[in-house]
Amino acid sequence: MHRRDFLAATGLAMGGGVLPSFLGRAIAAEELQSTLDVAVKKRLADAALNAAKSAGATYCDVRVGRYMRQFVITREANVQNVVNTESLGTGIRVIADGAWGFAATNEMTVEAVAKAASLATAIAKANAKTQTAPVRLAPTPGVGEVAWKTPIVKNAMAVPLKDKVDLLLGVNAAAQAAGANYVNSMLFLVNEQKYFASTDGSYIDQDVHRIWAPMTVTAIDKASGKFRTREGLSAPMGMGFEYLDGNTKDKFVSPNGVVNYGLSYDMKEDAIAAAKQAQAKLKAPSVKPGKYDLVLDPSHTWLTIHESVGHPLELDRVLGYEANYAGTSFVTLDKVKQRFQYGSPAVSIVADKLQPGSLGAVGYDDEGVKTKKWDLIRDGKLVDLEAIRDQAQILGKSASDGCCYADSWSSVQFQRMPNVSLEPGKTKQSVADMIGGVENGIYIVGDGSFSIDQQRYNAQFGGQLFYEIKNGKLGQQIEDVAYQIRTPEFWNACVGVCDASDYRMGGSFFDGKGQPAQVSTVSHGSSTARFNGINVINTARSLG
Repeated sequence: MHRRDFLAATGLAMGGGVLPSFLGRAIAAEELQSTLDVAVKKRLADAALNAAKSAGATYCDVRVGRYMRQFVITREANVQNVVNTESLGTGIRVIADGAWGFAATNEMTVEAVAKAASLATAIAKANAKTQTAPVRLAPTPGVGEVAWKTPIVKNAMAVPLKDKVDLLLGVNAAAQAAGANYVNSMLFLVNEQKYFASTDGSYIDQDVHRIWAPMTVTAIDKASGKFRTREGLSAPMGMGFEYLDGNTKDKFVSPNGVVNYGLSYDMKEDAIAAAKQAQAKLKAPSVKPGKYDLVLDPSHTWLTIHESVGHPLELDRVLGYEANYAGTSFVTLDKVKQRFQYGSPAVSIVADKLQPGSLGAVGYDDEGVKTKKWDLIRDGKLVDLEAIRDQAQILGKSASDGCCYADSWSSVQFQRMPNVSLEPGKTKQSVADMIGGVENGIYIVGDGSFSIDQQRYNAQFGGQLFYEIKNGKLGQQIEDVAYQIRTPEFWNACVGVCDASDYRMGGSFFDGKGQPAQVSTVSHGSSTARFNGINVINTARSLG
């Protein structure tokens, strides 16, 4: 999502702006629960498939999509905005004369989708005149008529709006009572109803649900005008409203009492902690720059994985096909063949489109490929990349990895990052055990600002909470911390990962890629990990 689009979505009530086009049309909340009849979707898909073949296409896939979103946005005792949207239409992709063509329509009639399919075929034939090599698709057997649904317990779209507002305003009040001066809290809810059909013989009906509950808590020192914030520690999840039930069995408490969350989130508890920790930030001493051993909580590590592993292992970046949006990659095809030492033997990183509760968990991708789990880095060595149907032959693969997606029926699908996660350590090790072995270090919780270069090689990461580690014990809270990395040096500095009992997921609800830009959702899991000898800088600025 572009920042301007996000601001437009969150600022409608104040500015009276027009609903951004990427969201679709505004609808009433009760409409968020409706669905399209499968027979209707199949009839539209068949019309497109038949029209494309009649026009000369050798391959066609059709995506009939209904994308629904609800944003509830509050600040202190006020509801700033409620946005309910629906985007409905059909996207048709074809191969004709060895080239791709794409067209889409929001008219849900047999005649309209057939016309769009014919247009897509004409575009493909025009593209073929300038194409140097024909598209080669990895074979994908048709699966017939199948269905997949996010295994939710409670449909968030069906929860009354009043309950959601009461939850957020209660969170805000609790944070203020605990000492916060300002609180913003939000709910982002998504339901994607996607129907895929192809000339391979697949008719795939999927119902995908996602949820995120971000917040920002601010404390102010009125005497100095200094302020500090602490973002919420929730992770966006592929779950229903049950994620917000605050299950006490799914909490992770660090040795100094910092609470983090797994597949359940207590938003009010986190808001109270955030208020107290934001106040503590106002008094926390600034970090002394230098080399430290870092102990990184999963609520932080997910972003480092995302930027320094997930993106650089996208094959289109490796090949230079993707360069305009956030750069290419330092990784090359030769590095895969040579089993490049990406990290230490403690580092094994997997791509996983099956992980329960994750943002990327679906049954099939937007090319009709059944999703799977596969190794990217095994025992520190780079063993594979992320590839889709028309890229598989480049890596000598016989099949796609099943990671091709579009953010709308009106957008063409292309390679997107799967869930990419650091595997837990194989030997039993708690966070306390890990901290106990550090003489001079910093424990970091939560993600913060970051920057990374155009090849995903040099980067810098901040966080939310920072604590000194001295002689194996957690010490005082500190501030103004960021660490600098070179990707392979950083991952080779990993000396240990806690066991599976500490494993948690973080993720991105608005991961941008491509031009025109598309957004996607992706999770990254890990247990707490230790990295030795990392350069830490002080981010405080002198205002003169």
